[in-house]
Amino acid sequence: MNFRKRFASAVFVLFYITVSPALSSAQGTPKSFADLSEKLLPAVVNVYTTQNIRVDRNRGNSRNSFPPGSPFEEFFKKFQNPDQEGETESNEGNGRPRVQQRRSLGSGFIIDGSGIIITNNHVIDDADEISIRLQDGTELKAELIGKDDKVDLAVLKVETDEDLPFVTFGDDSKSRVGDWVLAIGNPFGLGGTVTAGIISARNRNIQSGPYDQYIQTDASINRGNSGGPMFNMNGEVIGINTAIYSQSGGNVGIGFAVPSTQAEIVIEQLREFGRTKRGRIGVRITPVSDEIAESLGMDDAAGALVNTVEEDSPSSKAGVEFGDIIIEFDGTKIDEVRDLTTKVANTKIASTVDMVVLRKGKRVTLHITIDELDEGASTAEEEEEAVAEELETILGLTLTRLDDEAREELKIEAGIDGVLITRVDRDSGREGLRALRRGDVIVEVTQQKVMTVDDVKARIEAQREADRSVVLLSIFRSGQFAHVPVKLDENE
Repeated sequence: MNFRKRFASAVFVLFYITVSPALSSAQGTPKSFADLSEKLLPAVVNVYTTQNIRVDRNRGNSRNSFPPGSPFEEFFKKFQNPDQEGETESNEGNGRPRVQQRRSLGSGFIIDGSGIIITNNHVIDDADEISIRLQDGTELKAELIGKDDKVDLAVLKVETDEDLPFVTFGDDSKSRVGDWVLAIGNPFGLGGTVTAGIISARNRNIQSGPYDQYIQTDASINRGNSGGPMFNMNGEVIGINTAIYSQSGGNVGIGFAVPSTQAEIVIEQLREFGRTKRGRIGVRITPVSDEIAESLGMDDAAGALVNTVEEDSPSSKAGVEFGDIIIEFDGTKIDEVRDLTTKVANTKIASTVDMVVLRKGKRVTLHITIDELDEGASTAEEEEEAVAEELETILGLTLTRLDDEAREELKIEAGIDGVLITRVDRDSGREGLRALRRGDVIVEVTQQKVMTVDDVKARIEAQREADRSVVLLSIFRSGQFAHVPVKLDENE
């Protein structure tokens, strides 16, 4: 039996066992989406923008709306469709710059009868003029109220003497994988297009930004759908269609929408302040890998490991310590770094919440007051690169106590104590510690402070006696702390 047949059989059996008892109460396929579509269509608008661009005749012009460097850059596409419908020459001949008028299209939806419209930021970004077209053909000039490039949302306002039809947000967290959804938008300029599908997955990270938690759907969405709403069967907006996975640029049944619970927070702030106010707690964190979990005797590789606590930050004031593992924030379990980053960002500024950390094996509850993140600075609550990718053994390191002479030579400030790595023997026949180098200071081993080489050896031996195959080194390098899980040699 080939893989395809075996896979199909497995799915069938699982479905029969786990799903069939609930079939009597499950919602069946709708006979028609017509009534729901008729109700919702008037609140969905087409968005058109015009941008004047100075173009060097000799260099041309290109634009890629997806963040450069993303491993999925070739596959994930924004829906924006820049149609270059005309050009106006400002300087003719001799290779001088010209003005090119770029016209783009997208979708949006009305959330307030007074004329408040939601779309994606990338639909209107850098636009000189923004217009919307209602379902009845009425065209109106739109004003930008506020935008957020991190979550890719924008709020527009149109002036009208009449109350416009509008839709309301629903709670996307109540939707489940497999639930029916409707997508309405303006693909390829074909306004008022309705497609149906299901929620394929939740909390997708497509590496488009620091707060990715997309809803995935197989509803047909294409270029021009960007900024349009995703509805549940109650006619509530539970997502804003933002990106697709495609090698060709066309629909292949994998689309992504910003969840409503995330969007509402951003939209509320954009309407009130014209920008997004995000929270911060002032730590630098790294994921808890399997190796780190193993070294600390944790059952699961979950949480966010604190590498640095910023001075005079909410975390320092709350008593967060280097080496703490954040496992809960404001009642939400932290499974990975992104969970904490998103939760902190969405927490109200100046509010005080409980944060639970794992400190040397014990749960400690701290009370932390949220500060506002400076969007112009780098995010503190961001995932740092692991200090090492391939770590096998601590043996082969030449260690010495950190003395005053070494401290001065390496410019290690007072208050940093530990064991200095003076040499990494990469020719010893052992798999090397590629992340460690001469000048690193080992300050802790398995979250226990070390001052001498004997301290290091004792902590390693304790790990072996506890039948643990990994030891966690906390190091200081160039003003920063980091955690390095090291695989122990079973034969040693």
